[in-house]
Amino acid sequence: MNTNLTDTDRADLARFLREAIEADRYPFSPRVRRLKELLAKIDPTPAPVVSPYPALRRSERPEPRAGEEAAAVITKTREKNDVVQR
Repeated sequence: MNTNLTDTDRADLARFLREAIEADRYPFSPRVRRLKELLAKIDPTPAPVVSPYPALRRSERPEPRAGEEAAAVITKTREKNDVVQR
């Protein structure tokens, strides 16, 4: 079977397949696997790989959230007051 798809047709079909894959509720279903196979035949460029955040080094600590910083100040103040009162 010979398909005479123009570059525009091929791009539209690839876009449609990507949208169908993204919108599917079950990303590991046989249907999605088949759509991915078809997409690989039509547009062999791989999908962009999403990389996770890099691991924090031991010396790096995440910034405290708004409430945590205030709670830490209150706790330190109470501890100082307890020491002074004793």
